[in-house]
Amino acid sequence: MPASLSTSLSSPGWRQRLALYWKLVRGDRPIGWLLLLWPTWWALWIAAEGVPPLWTLAVFSAGVWLTRSAGCVINDYADRWLDPHVERTKDRPLASGAVRGREALWLFAGLMLVAFALVLTMNRLTVLMSVVGVLLAASYPYLKRYTHLPQVYLGLSFGWAIPMAFAAVQDTVPVVGWVLFVANIFWATAYDTWYAMVDREDDIRAGARSTAILFGRFDLLAQALLYMAMFAALAIAGHLAGLGPYYWLALAVAVGLVLWEFSIARNRERGPCFRAFLHNHWVGMTVFIGIAAHYALPPLTRLIG
Repeated sequence: MPASLSTSLSSPGWRQRLALYWKLVRGDRPIGWLLLLWPTWWALWIAAEGVPPLWTLAVFSAGVWLTRSAGCVINDYADRWLDPHVERTKDRPLASGAVRGREALWLFAGLMLVAFALVLTMNRLTVLMSVVGVLLAASYPYLKRYTHLPQVYLGLSFGWAIPMAFAAVQDTVPVVGWVLFVANIFWATAYDTWYAMVDREDDIRAGARSTAILFGRFDLLAQALLYMAMFAALAIAGHLAGLGPYYWLALAVAVGLVLWEFSIARNRERGPCFRAFLHNHWVGMTVFIGIAAHYALPPLTRLIG
């Protein structure tokens, strides 16, 4: 192959470069952003007892996208030794060599700087708490080398926006904020275990670790316990926040949605496990609808009467 042609093929134009970066931040796969957005909105609505200040809502919504995108970049950078050996991830830009490690680090830094610039418009407590969020996001991807519990750490990382949201609205983090944070840890561990079950065999061969590997043949039982703990924490949070029938109805619907996940993933096949993971978007949205309805709609007793 002529050198000029080889160079042109290995150096894509700016549009192709942007497409690679868009793929690297999972811009074509919004599920991760949504799974991070819903619990953030749970917290904002409860903290504000309704629609939060619009700038705060905008900052946290944009921050969710930015930090999730940055998390995807640093995750792929940390997993560039693993992803080429996993069927589902071998074509990712870093795994395939289409994007270099240095480019990924610059992209990660840029995204986090924009997110931090937005946080600087919030109060001092929120800014200080954001530093912890950066450390959680940056360190999460390396956990799968040393522990079987990276999914738990994902819950910590994904859920840190919850106490930050209370800090931004109330300048403090009440007990209900920490209970919601715990609920999200259980939830993220559960849905990311569905995700890990998709890659379990590949991860074992590559030497990676996950809750799916740790739970082994007891994975479905562990999943059931995780979801039960999640709903118990959400029930406590609802009680502490004084949420009414709309919320409890939404929780009941969310339980039904989770039961459907178990029904399709009970045989532990890759496709159904991945669909169960994706389906958690509807669980988070349903809980949010219940919270928003409590503050926006008249009491059910008045409607019935």
